[in-house]
Amino acid sequence: MTDTLGVLETAALLRELTAGLIAVTHFDEALDRLVRITRDAVPGVDCCGFTALRAGEPAGVAASDPGRAELDDLRHGPDTPAMTAIHRREMITAADLAGESRWPAWAERARGLGVHGVIAAPVDVDEQVIGAINLYAESAGALTPRHQLIAMLLAEHAGLLLAASRDRERQAARAVQLDTASLADGVVGQAVGVIMTQRGCPAPEALDVLRSAASSLDIPLREVAERLVLTVSRPRDN
Repeated sequence: MTDTLGVLETAALLRELTAGLIAVTHFDEALDRLVRITRDAVPGVDCCGFTALRAGEPAGVAASDPGRAELDDLRHGPDTPAMTAIHRREMITAADLAGESRWPAWAERARGLGVHGVIAAPVDVDEQVIGAINLYAESAGALTPRHQLIAMLLAEHAGLLLAASRDRERQAARAVQLDTASLADGVVGQAVGVIMTQRGCPAPEALDVLRSAASSLDIPLREVAERLVLTVSRPRDN
């Protein structure tokens, strides 16, 4: 197969990855998008996977082809190209898995699934999560030195995007905790109930309305809540 992957195609891949992952707030969803976009955008790559470790322990996988997900899953054994790449902190390649001796059991499973070539590149996400992105080819020799360069650039770019996704996920979790704490405050909870009744909206939306008012008035959230509760509880003049 003629290697048609050039500079423009590589730039397009990185742009597509950025567009696809930039707003994703869930790490697992970001991994799923990463492997699907890579498979679809890189000629010669028939499927793509990601092996993730958190604090040194398996933390899930993503696979563009669910039928081949076991190639990235460490529950089937740690002796894999991905783990070699992670441990050595370097790209691992096998253009032809026939007779591959580094991971014999894994290579046999891969061949049984129609995979005959692999590139695994380590990906640094953050202080807790590391992993490897794995490019697979159904034909021996289909993965060329150009694909190795792409894998290196892809791993670097993916690490940045995945780190940002992890940050957004943590921020969203903190926001939920803050919402829970705010609603536990009696007067804030009462104010939220008032807004829900008035607007017919759910609690998170009502809390956002309260926060927006506090920001506009430049006063604490609790004070806004107290004013609202006081206003609605004040007897009306006949």
